[in-house]
Amino acid sequence: MADFTAEVYQNEFLPEGGTDVNAIVTVTCTAAGSAGQTGSGDAGEIIIVDTSGSMGRAKLEAAKVAAAAAVDQILDGTWFAVVAGTHQAYLAFPLVRSGRGMVQMDSNARYAAHQAISQFRSDGGTAMGTWLTLAGRLFDSVPELAQRHAILLTDGENHNETPDQLTNAIRGVTGKFQCDCRGVGVDWQVAEVRRIAQALLGSVDIIPEPDQMSQVFAELMQQSMSRGVADAQLRVWAPQGAQVLFVRQVSPTVEDLTSRRVEINPLTSGYPTGSWGDESRDYHVCVRLAAKATGQEQLAARVQLAVGNQVAAQGLVKAKWSDDEGLTTRINPEVAHYTGQTELAEAIQEGLAAKASGDEETATKKLGRAVQLAAETGNEEATTRLRKVVDIDDSETGTVRLKREVDKADEMALDTASTKTTRIKG
Repeated sequence: MADFTAEVYQNEFLPEGGTDVNAIVTVTCTAAGSAGQTGSGDAGEIIIVDTSGSMGRAKLEAAKVAAAAAVDQILDGTWFAVVAGTHQAYLAFPLVRSGRGMVQMDSNARYAAHQAISQFRSDGGTAMGTWLTLAGRLFDSVPELAQRHAILLTDGENHNETPDQLTNAIRGVTGKFQCDCRGVGVDWQVAEVRRIAQALLGSVDIIPEPDQMSQVFAELMQQSMSRGVADAQLRVWAPQGAQVLFVRQVSPTVEDLTSRRVEINPLTSGYPTGSWGDESRDYHVCVRLAAKATGQEQLAARVQLAVGNQVAAQGLVKAKWSDDEGLTTRINPEVAHYTGQTELAEAIQEGLAAKASGDEETATKKLGRAVQLAAETGNEEATTRLRKVVDIDDSETGTVRLKREVDKADEMALDTASTKTTRIKG
């Protein structure tokens, strides 16, 4: 049985007239077990592989090896399917035309899946929305699935459907399954694939070279198989008259959950977190209260992690009004750290977008700010990636110069990793 705990980090003291309360809530899961083994329902996996003409022989052969490696990591008993994607979506395995579009893993199914994957051919265009729609239908064909996860691989831009078609496809499968997305090479659009990953509570990253795909796919599937909690929800209660300004996951990545709000009751909102393994995640919650007189105090929020209808962990966010400047001006280090990390992600993405559009002045300003924030928050990985795009003259002031020659893979790696955060150093 999985065990959840919650810890709250905040400065609960507000000055007279103060209204906004910020807190970092760390939720930790232990003893999660394996996917599909908790009794809450079965687990399902779909491997979606781009087989369009742009893949070519080398990338497609590497993708076959990677898909087979992922199949090998799927636990026996897990429902699974393999989809080949071009300007259409094809169910490569299992070879069925009606009924359930997935089968349960065993040695025979594993062998048959390998055989099907070996038959992939490179041809056609790219329409990722059709791939997602087929995956949603396949998951729907096995109603008992409680945990639904997919891996999506692409190497190119979504040329064969309009942005609106992709948007509608994403909207149609949001909440149906989680999806980790990977782009191989440098001819795909980070922003396009990130849209899919963020909507489907997954990750996005670049695989620079085809021969790296196999290890990445195996690790993604191992990670999914280690998530024994099929689905959990972050719940935020705030008192009558209060306003929840935002709810963000801030570790291990920055993901704004505010727009994903569902009403649990008039005072409680729910936000999706997807499946869990043995891990910790940090959430930044900001609540606006009506100001109270000095000396008064109030419960600002009750933050819970719920699995099904059961509350598994809870943390309390408090507010106390004080006229002691020593208390009210103190900045909580966890809140300050993750506020900086969130701004860092935005600065990198905005800087790279400006660079791509030819606005070197804005690009230099934004990426300089990113360098400054990476140094302030101790995000050494971000600093390393930024050095491949800019020359750093002074990290404290954010003084940088754009490099004239930049490897596109390095630029895309900076973009995909922009939302990855580091924890505050103790």
